[in-house]
Amino acid sequence: MTDEKILIDDFIKLDLRIGRVLDAKEVEDSRKMLELTVDIGVEHRKIFAGIKKSYSPIDLVGKNVVVIANLLPREMKFGTSDGMVLATSHDEEVIIINPDKDVTPGAKVS
Repeated sequence: MTDEKILIDDFIKLDLRIGRVLDAKEVEDSRKMLELTVDIGVEHRKIFAGIKKSYSPIDLVGKNVVVIANLLPREMKFGTSDGMVLATSHDEEVIIINPDKDVTPGAKVS
């Protein structure tokens, strides 16, 4: 935890959306990355996520996730990631943050 505090205006800048994983595949030559195709309501995004040690691609298809939708695209060695899936870790396991009920892709998280 950080001692640095932010203003509500800083938090409001984040566009957090519910996304539904449409496709997931392993990234060749990467020990931790998966390539996800995520429906965020208005479009489909390609997002690279370092979750390979905790999730297999088949387990992710159809899963709802929380995505930072207004993050600038990030150029990576395997392609451009157009967003970020929120996750945490516990006992060295990566855990995706997801709603406990079915939510329509694109729904705003607030």
